[in-house]
Amino acid sequence: MSAAVDVRDAFRIYQTERGASVALQGLTLSIEPGEIVVLLGPSGSGKSTLLRVLAGLETLSAGSARVLGHEPARLGAAAAAVFRQRNLGLLDQHYARSLSRALSCRQNVELQLALLGHGPRERELQARALLDEVGLGDRADDRPEVLSGGEQQRVAVCAAIAHRPGLLLADEPAGELDAASARMVYTVLSRLVREVGGSALIVSHDRAAAEVADRIVQIRDGRIVQESSRAGAARLVVQHGWVRLPDALTAEAGIGRLAAAEVQGDGLVLAPAGTRVTPAGPALAPLPPSRAPGVPVAELRDVRKRYGGADAGGRTVLDGFTCAFGAGRLSAVVGRSGTGKTTLLHLLAGLEVPDGGEVLVLGQPLPWLDRAALARRRQREIALVAQEPGLVPFLDPVENVMLTLSLRGSEHAADERARAALAAVGLERRLHERVGRLSAGERQRVAIARAIAAEAPLVLADEPTARLDSEHARDVARLLVAAARERGAAIICATHDAALIEQADDVLRLD
Repeated sequence: MSAAVDVRDAFRIYQTERGASVALQGLTLSIEPGEIVVLLGPSGSGKSTLLRVLAGLETLSAGSARVLGHEPARLGAAAAAVFRQRNLGLLDQHYARSLSRALSCRQNVELQLALLGHGPRERELQARALLDEVGLGDRADDRPEVLSGGEQQRVAVCAAIAHRPGLLLADEPAGELDAASARMVYTVLSRLVREVGGSALIVSHDRAAAEVADRIVQIRDGRIVQESSRAGAARLVVQHGWVRLPDALTAEAGIGRLAAAEVQGDGLVLAPAGTRVTPAGPALAPLPPSRAPGVPVAELRDVRKRYGGADAGGRTVLDGFTCAFGAGRLSAVVGRSGTGKTTLLHLLAGLEVPDGGEVLVLGQPLPWLDRAALARRRQREIALVAQEPGLVPFLDPVENVMLTLSLRGSEHAADERARAALAAVGLERRLHERVGRLSAGERQRVAIARAIAAEAPLVLADEPTARLDSEHARDVARLLVAAARERGAAIICATHDAALIEQADDVLRLD
């Protein structure tokens, strides 16, 4: 039986005004029928490009990619669309794009089944059963916009697998879900894939994904560099004599640009050639703290917030909620999807209006009735990292950060501040690449750098590490701690990420 996925020596090169950008370089990967493979790798390593190639949405510059016996790139646009519709389940990390605001959650899940000719009763039963499995049976008739981001993500998962595809291609399907919801989603994905003898390639950094995987492969620099079975030890992949060493090993050995290699017995020993290197972590330029440690920067006093009326299936998210966030502290807001984490951040940012109570920033209530005054307060006092970065795609990272500083009227040393913040999130080599060509994780890091460079006393971040690999997530966590401790900012993160929660000074749990 032929492989479900067979990629050979795949190259994908993008031409830009500043030269060529290589996303895949000689990647080779095979996935057997019935096999679930989890793909790991840092942002910018080629994970999303590989999924798009397999879906027939991108063409290779060289090499080949066969999917379920076909080469999607050679089918032609119409035939490729039919092939995707019948055989593939596609789950993009920008899940909201796949959900129609005009349809209910149930109708969104039914849509692919309807396109394939399934009857109304069959569609409805299937959709409701899937929504029940991911804990959203009682939200089946609601529109997606009244759900939290994590709940919308679960609806998108159901919509992607309702037609029982032969191959599931999923990009961070549980990136913004709490641990229990993530485990639920991966259990459902695994069961449905195995029921039909299908295969799956899942991009994820979540340990719950590894628990359902038959094989875990890692990608760096556009190549597969390491693989392991669920319980087995990781093994480096040797391809055409090329092998990439894990960064953690070279850092621990102090290996910089040059290494010496020597065969000793049955092994190969690598050592630094020259001076041992000690890698530096992310750093911020020191600034005098904006406020004394612990002084409240943001407060919610007896806040109430409800979405929709009682007769329209509405729900209360916050009811008499009171909390204060102090200067010089990193606060992690945690809880299941739908418990109000994003709502809390949007209230503090002045993007949502409370139904009762007060929201204060720097001791002053937000001026809800005066939109111009509210905008000025945000401009001076608040930096927000939303779930969608909101960058200008045709500008590079430096230009995006400098544009924000200009709009804030904070142009002093803007270029220097932008470059320092981007270097602190590990993007010093991508400063002049168009943002539209960056990976989702890299764009997320640009948004974090933009917020840090603003030097605002209040920084709000909604799942800032959801699209980042563990290495960059730890760096971002350290960076946010530094922004709080060294600059006296109040940093508030809605998160499920243990790397952030472990670093936090305060953990606020919402139920």
